[in-house]
Amino acid sequence: MRAILLAGGIALLISLLGTRTAITAFTKWGYGQEIREDGPTSHHTKRGTPTMGGVVIILAAVIAYFAAKLITLSTPSASALLLLFLFVGMGVVGFLDDFIKIYKQRNLGLRSKAKMIGQTLIAVVFGILALSPWLEDENGRTPASEKVSFLREIDWLVLPTILALLLIWLFVTGFSNAVNLTDGLDGLAAGASVMVFGAYTLVNIWQNNQFCQGEPSSICYNVRDPLDLAIIASAITGACFGFLWWNAAPAAIFMGDTGSLALGSALAGFAILTRTELLVIILGGIFVLETLSVMLQVSFFKITKGKRIFRMAPIHHHFEMLGWEQVTVVIRFWIITGLCVATGLGIFYAEWVSRL
Repeated sequence: MRAILLAGGIALLISLLGTRTAITAFTKWGYGQEIREDGPTSHHTKRGTPTMGGVVIILAAVIAYFAAKLITLSTPSASALLLLFLFVGMGVVGFLDDFIKIYKQRNLGLRSKAKMIGQTLIAVVFGILALSPWLEDENGRTPASEKVSFLREIDWLVLPTILALLLIWLFVTGFSNAVNLTDGLDGLAAGASVMVFGAYTLVNIWQNNQFCQGEPSSICYNVRDPLDLAIIASAITGACFGFLWWNAAPAAIFMGDTGSLALGSALAGFAILTRTELLVIILGGIFVLETLSVMLQVSFFKITKGKRIFRMAPIHHHFEMLGWEQVTVVIRFWIITGLCVATGLGIFYAEWVSRL
């Protein structure tokens, strides 16, 4: 518990102070955000706002994790190192995307194929290592499982290794793009991430308290390194909280694809490593909603040859086009996130109680 509190506090402090430094430096270097021309006109005033703030979130979380481990004199686990690889690796893909936008002075960074190749490479390497028997602990647990999971592994739903890898790829690329789509209003993605990663901190603490010491049973959790995952979840929560101070409306800095892709992949990583793959659809419901709105809009547009369901997608822009103030949209979407998180945690706890 000490390491969890240390990680969250250190990450919060680094992010709070580091983001202020990044704003000054990025402004001086001209690392400003380009704005899509077909977006709400109110966004045009944001052109030139410093971007790539996700660099601070990633550094704050990583430094805080290793600082907490050093202070408590404990060794990093395989699950934690894998999650950090996924978090940082996807952040690098996002950084390249952001840097190209800045260098080329356009709203388009990496081409869609190049971006997907980068995301796929990181996701597949993560999946192979997470399922690898080389990383089994003394009880034979690998970081990830070939069983599909909701609140824990579903014993009868075992996938062949290739399908398990495909599922991991789908979650990692899906949620990294989902958070990227959500990051369209000041503070929206950062505030939602605070709540969702905070929820995973609680999930991991509970899993550690009810950890299967030996053989798996119906009232314990067969997860490899729940305590170490809780430390990372706390660090990311603190990093997002500190960043939100500067990212809330009116935003002084944006996280960019660097932050959104990293946070989305970390969310998928937690779902995979904690055996809560389907639960994350509830906990991260706001990200799912944003993604579905884009999918519905594109599909309906193609089927009807030009007609739209929403005035603009993702759905947060639809409400802006209806005349809602940006702050109103963000706060109400935060409320939706809070309801999703409360529902997910309620289901998680109720399932455990029902097994006693």
